[in-house]
Parts: sequence; structure tokens; C-alpha cells
Amino acid sequence: MSLDDRKLEVLRAIVEDYVETQEPVGSKALVERHQLGVSPATVRNDMAVLEEEGYIRQPHTSAGRVPTDLGYRLFVDRLSKVKPLSPAERRAIERFLVGAVDLDDVVHRTVRLLAQLTRQVAVVQYPSLARSSVRHLELVPISTTRLMLVMIADTGRVEQRLVELPGPIPADDVLDLRRKVNEKLGGQRLSDTPPLVQSLVDDCPPDRRNTMACLATVLLETLVERNEERLMLAGTANLTRGSVLDFQGTLRPVLEALEEEVILLKLIGDLEPSKTRVRIGDENEIDNLRSASVVSTGYGPGATIVGGLGVLGPTRMDYPGTIATVRAVARYVGDLLAQN
Repeated sequence: MSLDDRKLEVLRAIVEDYVETQEPVGSKALVERHQLGVSPATVRNDMAVLEEEGYIRQPHTSAGRVPTDLGYRLFVDRLSKVKPLSPAERRAIERFLVGAVDLDDVVHRTVRLLAQLTRQVAVVQYPSLARSSVRHLELVPISTTRLMLVMIADTGRVEQRLVELPGPIPADDVLDLRRKVNEKLGGQRLSDTPPLVQSLVDDCPPDRRNTMACLATVLLETLVERNEERLMLAGTANLTRGSVLDFQGTLRPVLEALEEEVILLKLIGDLEPSKTRVRIGDENEIDNLRSASVVSTGYGPGATIVGGLGVLGPTRMDYPGTIATVRAVARYVGDLLAQN
């Protein structure tokens, strides 16, 4: 990287002006709008170098320049200072999230809040069962031969399943079953439960083994095998706010990608605590998103990550503001989960 500080300042000015105005940026406008301390001729020379190095380009319709993916990447890595949220913005986030009544409500509120604050498409992953622990298991008699198994995870996720028993079972036996499964499985990570579930069957008296075996089958389905991930999406209409050129002439590939849950999980999953990932344009491994940028991070109670959240928009986005918002919302959601 051989760019001197002045050329980096010119690049910063171009990115900021283009994000704000949506118009290609010329040297005259840069000199007028920014205290660069040099003549328009010097700025033109700096822009020529930036263009040669691949950080800006000239759209065929205009004499001005726009940043390239490489220019945005340099801006994010070297030039952008994450904007601190104002006290009003922090209060708005807290007020919006603190009224949530359950996990579904938390996820709904979070995704709507992210879409509103960033004016991009927001994606929030429900807390992953694979990363959760058992808080409580409830057995509710439906009839003498049927039970409803309700599993409540420490992340607030609730799963329920019907258990068909081999024969009638007295109410006292149901209470005993509930006590045994909670003693054995309460507080355990879902991924660690299979041998514990098997030991419930092995340790059971012969006259109750068939009943416990039926319950164990459903427990395994609930705790281990049912690990599909759930996502919530909001703000798709925000994609139409900017210029069509933001997405290289067509939105269709981006909209098609947003319909694929597997793609969305790739975008916001597998994140380390307190790491914010910014993928710009061609850095996206998914072809349909090569005209978009994604800012994502993990969230969870304390240092534990239980899910991911993020926003997707054109490469011409307010990176400092978006990064700050995504981080702040993730922190608030993590704090909420820690309190539950």
C-alpha cells in the first residue's frame, strides 16, 4: 500500500460524498466541500492515482468518480472511524427492545429496529439450538396415553412435541418422569444430551422402561435431531430506495438470494464474539450478492454467541454508521438474553 495520507484523505472524501449524494464525485466538488488544503489540480492528480490503483472508477456517464469495492475496503479498514451512537439513539434501541415479552418478540423487534435504523435489509437468526442448553423440560398430560413435551432452552427458545405412550400412565408417574428428566438434563448443552438420554432408559426400572424409551425417542428428536435454524428478515423494500445502479442494473439476483435461508445463514452465521464482519461486493462468495455489502456480528449473553444478525445493502452504504448500529443492537439483544 503506497498511498500517502493526502490521497487517503481524498479517497475518504470521495466515499463520504458518494454515500451522501449518490452522485459521482468531481475534483471541484471535493475542494469546495472538504478542507483538503490543496488545489483542484492536485486533487485531480490524486484521483488519477487512485483510479490507476483501482480504488475509484469513472462511470461511463459522468466525469465524476465513484469508489470501487477495493476503495470501500480500504475505507472500512483504514479510514472509517465507527460513529458512536448518540444518547438518543441508544435510548431508542433500549426502549424498543426492553418491552419484548418473549423470544419471538425479541427477534421481531430486533429485525425491525435494525431495518429502520440502517435503512437496509436486516437479518436476525434465532438463537441456535446447537449452541443452547436445557433450562427446563415440562411434561403435560393430554390424555392417559399422551404427553406434551415442552423444552425451554436457556436462550428462550421453546420446542414442543407430542409423546405417544405404550399404555396408560398415572399422574404421579408423570411427575416422577418430569423430575427424572430435569435432574438428568437440566443445564446440559443440547449437543451433550444423547448419552444422558440413553442413561435415563438404562437406569429405569423394567416396568417403566417402555414408557421411558418412548419419551427418550422424542427427547432426542427435540434436543438433538431438530436443529434447523430459523431466521427473520425485514426491510426488503429499503433496497429500492437508492439508485438501480447500486446493484449493477438489477435487483433480481439480490432478491433471489434473500429467499434462500441457507444463503442468509452463511452471511450472518459462524461469528466470533465481539467481531464485526464486513463483506463488500466481490468479497461475497455468493454470486448473486456480488453487488451488495453485508455487515454482520454474533450476539448472545456475555461472551457466548448463540446467533448472528446483520444488514445487507448496496456497496454504497454508510459503513461507520451501519457498523456502530449493528454492534449496538447485538449488545442490547445479548444483554436481554442474559437477563432472562
